[in-house]
Amino acid sequence: MANRIVKGDLVKVIAGKDKGTTGKVLSVLPSKNAALIEGIGTGHRHVKPSQLNPRGGTKDIHTPVDLSKLALVTDEKSAKTSRIGFVATVEGKKARVARQQNNKEIK
Repeated sequence: MANRIVKGDLVKVIAGKDKGTTGKVLSVLPSKNAALIEGIGTGHRHVKPSQLNPRGGTKDIHTPVDLSKLALVTDEKSAKTSRIGFVATVEGKKARVARQQNNKEIK
């Protein structure tokens, strides 16, 4: 299945504890059906003491957000979102389109 959300897209979280927040996609993890979003899904990992880090402590990490909880922002000023579809262009290539904006092509 083709990825509807790609790296660099501006997305809005539509479900979960971060509902309503927007952020830029840092990377997409197709095997987990998830994405890393800038400023969303940060957590802490406890680190055991080691020779490199004798005190141990906590480390900030990014946790992925499921793709089903994300909607693509098509209009940045009004924060309007849209579902994403695919159509064939005249050159025979596949292009992403915004379904809520009458199949307007996404750049």
